[in-house]
Amino acid sequence: MDDQKFLDYAIAAAQQGASEGGVPIGGALVVNGEVLGVGYNKRVQLGSAIRHGETDCLENIGRLPASVYAQATMYTTLSPCHMCTGAILLYGIPRVVLGENQTFMGAEDLLRANGVEVINLDSQVCKDMMAKFVSEKPDVWNEDIGEE
Repeated sequence: MDDQKFLDYAIAAAQQGASEGGVPIGGALVVNGEVLGVGYNKRVQLGSAIRHGETDCLENIGRLPASVYAQATMYTTLSPCHMCTGAILLYGIPRVVLGENQTFMGAEDLLRANGVEVINLDSQVCKDMMAKFVSEKPDVWNEDIGEE
């Protein structure tokens, strides 16, 4: 599997979100080398509490048979939060590839404890994208991570 190639889909989605003034976090779901769909954080654009990169991706694809999720890899530009981790576990997605976890460390231990393979590509592109956002919009970022 070409993890960087598929992470690039999530990065492109995150960049779309950033171009709309949103949080630049994207996700892509891939099965057997086919990108089923992408999504990006729409918390700002939609005023949504739940449309993160991964959950937006799942929503955009629509409901799939459990057998499809069981073969999937979720690509995400940032370490998945507890909510997105819950969705990954709920749907039985066995593999997560993330761009980075330096900006935010999500629930990677919970994923691993439940048998999910977690791979961090430590992408400089993802780190730079988040650093720019946090620098330019610290108030929005602090809302997302629960700081005041």
